[in-house]
Amino acid sequence: MAHTPKAAIIGLGSRGRHVYAEYAKLNPDKLKITAVADTDPVRVSEAAKTFGIPAANCFDCADKLLAAEKLADILFICTPDGEHYRPAMLALEKGYHLLLEKPISPNPEECLDIARLAKERTRHVVVCHVLRYTPFYTKIKEIIDSGRIGDIVTIQAIENVGYYHHAHSFVRGNWRNSAETSPMILAKCCHDMDILLWLSGRHIKNVQSYGSLSYFKPEKAPDGAAARCLDGCKVKESCPYDAEKIYITSPRTGVIAGHTGWPNSIVASPATEQSLRRALETGPYGRCVFHCDNDVADHQIVNLDMDGGVTASLTMSAFTGEINRHIKVMGTLGEIDADMNAGIVKTHIFGFEPELFNVIESNEGLSGHGDGDSRMMNSLCDLLNGGGAALTPIDDSIESHLACFAAEYSRTHGGVSVCVNEASNLYQSGRKSDD
Repeated sequence: MAHTPKAAIIGLGSRGRHVYAEYAKLNPDKLKITAVADTDPVRVSEAAKTFGIPAANCFDCADKLLAAEKLADILFICTPDGEHYRPAMLALEKGYHLLLEKPISPNPEECLDIARLAKERTRHVVVCHVLRYTPFYTKIKEIIDSGRIGDIVTIQAIENVGYYHHAHSFVRGNWRNSAETSPMILAKCCHDMDILLWLSGRHIKNVQSYGSLSYFKPEKAPDGAAARCLDGCKVKESCPYDAEKIYITSPRTGVIAGHTGWPNSIVASPATEQSLRRALETGPYGRCVFHCDNDVADHQIVNLDMDGGVTASLTMSAFTGEINRHIKVMGTLGEIDADMNAGIVKTHIFGFEPELFNVIESNEGLSGHGDGDSRMMNSLCDLLNGGGAALTPIDDSIESHLACFAAEYSRTHGGVSVCVNEASNLYQSGRKSDD
């Protein structure tokens, strides 16, 4: 008889609280939270109350949780990018399986270390490439694997980051500075790199990339822009990146229109007009987008040379009205053209009329990441009960990460072509020379 897997969570931020803990809350027969660690005592207290966690299993840091006896079957690591490696290695040594937020680490050698130790200890490490689990991409994969469009020749993918998402996360927020977290192509787009590998069934040989931080910098600030959006900025009416608009007054994202979840819940919790205004007056999310300490690219193109003569490209841009992904797969017998937000997968077999498949209509009640979050968690619980294999094992994820490291090296070195097998050493040497 299947048992209910036990999980410990390190990091009760957006993903830890609102995805994994929420899943356990809604599915107590599938997952039980038995221990938590976070630097915020309020979050720890809330989790303890919700899940009936004893005080002895509540910690104010990851090290203390991992110094205790093994408290669960699996550890969820939901800490900032640069704080994955140490708890991952300690947890594997202690006998935990891991659910590891992407990216694995902003350091390629650390990525490889975690994969090596997981293999030595025969532990599952599931990396949160949730797009693989979505009805949208699984339908595309199903069509490709059926052979209906023939052999894949080219794939084009577009990551529409969204102007307000980029301003929130990659200019004002936690992923704004590559030295503190990860390069944009790794932090945001290792999802997409993984999808290109998964859909194609190929391996990447060489990577070339171009892109830059072109707009969100001081010299682009319009005349009259204030250092903070609430400090009498003279151009706020014409600025789409105005913090007051994004978090408070916008009908699309503002709290006045009832939007209390992401991104507002990241700025202040609970998110109210008053709490958000206080946060914007002094905190990082109230800064002018032209006067932050960001350095990550706001647009980037990556070209991939894959085995079997397959080519693929990924375009990432902050300058889009929607947060969305588009993908086109071109084969010898047909093509797929798909829009994730619309949920439409269009298949055109050459010589026949196109067919449309609507993944939203055929999958009611889709949740986060196009229902990838809940489906990933269902798969994880099955895995822990001995049913099936991980859809996103760390060995697969390593290749997508190395491709991202190669892309970042290429982007910062004039678009030079980089062999993926050399990505780790080149990226590390490039970082040292930058220092």
